[in-house]
Amino acid sequence: MASFLSFGAAVLSKRLGLCSCRAALSSSNVCSALRMFSLERGSVTPPKRPMSAYLRYVVEQHRVLLRQAPDLKIVEKTKKIAQAWRHLTPEQKQPYEIAANEGKLKYKEEVATFKANHTPTELAIFKEEKRKKLTRRRIMRQKRKLTMLGKPKRSRTAFNIFMSEHFDEAKGSTVQAKLKNLQDEWHRLPESQKKMYTQLAEDDKIRYQNEIKSWEEQMIEAGHEDLVRMKQKGRTSAKRAVSKVIPTKAKTSKPSTTSNPAKSVKSKKKAEE
Repeated sequence: MASFLSFGAAVLSKRLGLCSCRAALSSSNVCSALRMFSLERGSVTPPKRPMSAYLRYVVEQHRVLLRQAPDLKIVEKTKKIAQAWRHLTPEQKQPYEIAANEGKLKYKEEVATFKANHTPTELAIFKEEKRKKLTRRRIMRQKRKLTMLGKPKRSRTAFNIFMSEHFDEAKGSTVQAKLKNLQDEWHRLPESQKKMYTQLAEDDKIRYQNEIKSWEEQMIEAGHEDLVRMKQKGRTSAKRAVSKVIPTKAKTSKPSTTSNPAKSVKSKKKAEE
């Protein structure tokens, strides 16, 4: 199977216009080629984890509520379903739990079959793709949360302000072409005209600093310390750590005269003479 995959990777390398089969089959090129080849095969998706008993009940009741109360909000539907689940008897929950256990057994069999039918390289690719997908989801959730909590927009650079003002009238049929033309136009712009955008960027930076400071204070009061800028938290923690490590300056002690008896005797003799 590995040789077959290598052949598929080589075919893909030719299709993508890569330099040679050796280049396509080296390190990262192998991973990308295998990933694309696996996508074309259509059997690359690892088995999905089975739903729990509660999730099966949620899906079922969500469909019921969608017919009975289509205007009901998702949050209200979720609360209503959760309350109904808590009031179910063990006998009423039993069918969902049986289905969940059967799903677990089926999932274990599918995982074993999936691992047997794929090489370690492919499994590593699937694992990395899953990690990236979870990271993207976590970042998107964090962004949505910050947007809902009204986090101020970051300050813009001088070029960003210039680009937003002239983007519609820029030459080019695509976004990339317009950006390229705007960059060239920005480089040709006289320094006297650039100063205006630089000043606007400085004003926007001050605006952002004031707004983010006020917003972070509100977040701390509301119990969202995790949303405060990590840089600021890192600086304060570093300062505390340094203050703990570095001791306070001790008083400079005068060198003891008794440390060298011979020198003290000579100095006494000179004084007597």
